[in-house]
Amino acid sequence: GGQGGFRSNIDPEELFRNIFGDKNSPFGNFANFSQGGGGGAEHVDFGPKEYHVNLTFQQAAQGVSKDMYVSIMDTCNKCTGNGSEAGSKPERCPSCNGTGMETISTGPFMMRSTCRRCSGRGTFNKNPCGECKGVGQTNQRQKVTVPVPAGIEDGQTVRMPVGSKEVFITFKVEKSEYFTRKGADVHTEASISLAQSALGGTVRVQGIYEDLNIQIPAGTPSHTRMRMSEKGIKKVSGFGHGDHYINIKIKPPKNMTNKQSALLKAFAEIEKDTPGTVLGLTYALGGKKVVMEDKDGLVADIREALEDDDKSTEEGKSS
Repeated sequence: GGQGGFRSNIDPEELFRNIFGDKNSPFGNFANFSQGGGGGAEHVDFGPKEYHVNLTFQQAAQGVSKDMYVSIMDTCNKCTGNGSEAGSKPERCPSCNGTGMETISTGPFMMRSTCRRCSGRGTFNKNPCGECKGVGQTNQRQKVTVPVPAGIEDGQTVRMPVGSKEVFITFKVEKSEYFTRKGADVHTEASISLAQSALGGTVRVQGIYEDLNIQIPAGTPSHTRMRMSEKGIKKVSGFGHGDHYINIKIKPPKNMTNKQSALLKAFAEIEKDTPGTVLGLTYALGGKKVVMEDKDGLVADIREALEDDDKSTEEGKSS
């Protein structure tokens, strides 16, 4: 008897089970939801669900309506949410007297815990609804139409109401092989010919909403970037549209005919400020460029025609 302190014959496992429910269940008191008309664990609503919607690049840029199915916990259609069969209604829970909490007395301990019979609701269904098992809600599969706003970006999430609940929709936008998107702006490439680069002209390119006619000024170098104002993607969180940038690339001629080759060689002979050398041409005395090989005499014919034209021009000035 000289030993001081406190001794108790309370079983710790029994105490834990009384407070938290079945000690063998990983869900504690969730396991008691199915007792006494409380319903099953499958009826627990863990909040808004997230769904993914796949979009093509054009659908995301222009906007579209997509149909899909969602599953939500919503008011039971049979009992309209009260959890009871027709002709009956929820009564005060006899275990917690409507408080939703029960007091557990184990030896010297007094513990308060969520009522295992009513799961904290304070009411008890003697005749629980056969559809929702007394929970008042059921897992419902509904078809919804998602209005995808024009300009939505990959990975963006929107909140959408479905009945009395809501779901989160996250969009997955596939990349375009033609457009490169940077915010509301888009970038594309356009190829022009050597003649268009030197003389100017027009080129038609695909736009977000319609085809665009691009004016090419004479002497346009490769990698020129042209800006088409307000021809980009609609701004989701603002007003107006982004811009469409076109990166110009000069497409060199391939598989030229003899006449085309002769014309370029004749041009090369009289071209000024050539940075380096031209294949097939050599430099004569005085620095003049001359075509080395002219089997068909086409370059000579062009050269002669140009010289005759120069003579006619000089004679016209002198007369």
